[in-house]
Amino acid sequence: MSRGRVTLLLGAALAAGLAGAAGLVVINSRAEERGAAPVTAVSTDSAEVRTTDVTERIRVNGTLGYAGSYDVVAPGPGILTRLPAPGQVVRRGQVLYEVDGSPVVLMYGSRPSWRTLEIGIRDGADVQQLEANLKALGHGDELTVDRHFSLATHYALRRWQHAAGLRTSGSVPLGRVVFLPGAIRIAGHDLGLGRQVQPGVPVERGTSDQPAVTVQLSPQRLPDAKVGDPVLVTLPDGATRDGRITHIGAVVAASSGSGDGADSAGGGTATGSTVPVTVRMAGTVNGFLDQAQVQVAITVEAHQNVLAVPITALNAVPGGRYEVVVVDGGTTRRVPVRTGLFDETAGLVEVSGPELLEGQQVRVPRDNT
Repeated sequence: MSRGRVTLLLGAALAAGLAGAAGLVVINSRAEERGAAPVTAVSTDSAEVRTTDVTERIRVNGTLGYAGSYDVVAPGPGILTRLPAPGQVVRRGQVLYEVDGSPVVLMYGSRPSWRTLEIGIRDGADVQQLEANLKALGHGDELTVDRHFSLATHYALRRWQHAAGLRTSGSVPLGRVVFLPGAIRIAGHDLGLGRQVQPGVPVERGTSDQPAVTVQLSPQRLPDAKVGDPVLVTLPDGATRDGRITHIGAVVAASSGSGDGADSAGGGTATGSTVPVTVRMAGTVNGFLDQAQVQVAITVEAHQNVLAVPITALNAVPGGRYEVVVVDGGTTRRVPVRTGLFDETAGLVEVSGPELLEGQQVRVPRDNT
């Protein structure tokens, strides 16, 4: 972090800490050195110097939504007779849409359907996908999940079809099952009811059912972010959730609106190129609001087991240096310190110095809020 940026942060933090003390006069930090009496008593508290982990983060704006983007592509022909409503979540074994009055069912897998699945076909990854789904749906106790369509596959398939109210044939005609990576939350339709469905044509589109945050990150900040990096997401209600970066877009897209902001919750207004970054959060999100604005703190660097004090404990002194005021009973003394990482989210700064020890008390502005 640049020294100019540190000074700005200190100024903002100290101003915020002192703003609530109505009627107080800001004391000249050098008054004690000149022996001048203070104009009035300073409204202060003390905070402990402690050993902790300090994490430096950049703060950017994000949009709450759902992870992933899927197109439901028809593997077979027919007339479209039913569609799920936008916002509906379709999971394994449930109906994605209807063609000619018959359901087209979702199963999980990365390979699209390209043939009828039945006894006598050659071994393949699509067979293995089908068998894994039959087992997950509770109909594959005697089934070995492999690439071979066996008699066990045939009978497991019949059991599932009977339980699902489908035609019990022991085979899957092309067009009756669609494989997608996971559950899909329907976002919109590409074809209307009564339209002719053609193989290879998108019928509907959607996302996963897992809440995620999308951040449009400027290329200049891209080196600060890596897949797997921890983040802290602040939701609209002020609650926070831990998360991790799960995907960084490979293509730089033109931005027509606000970018990732200027290390603030308010965001920036500069236009330019951005890279989409996806963040997945831990735990559940209560009161989920699709497309709500959130703040994401991306970890840039972390130091463990270092001395730290509140940022508001720092006093700037000539020469671009800093000091803290150590409180010992009824006496105080000024102690020079060197600064390390600044954790704006936690309000802490890493400090070190030969006269600074864990457990000491340092002076901070009193919180009168």
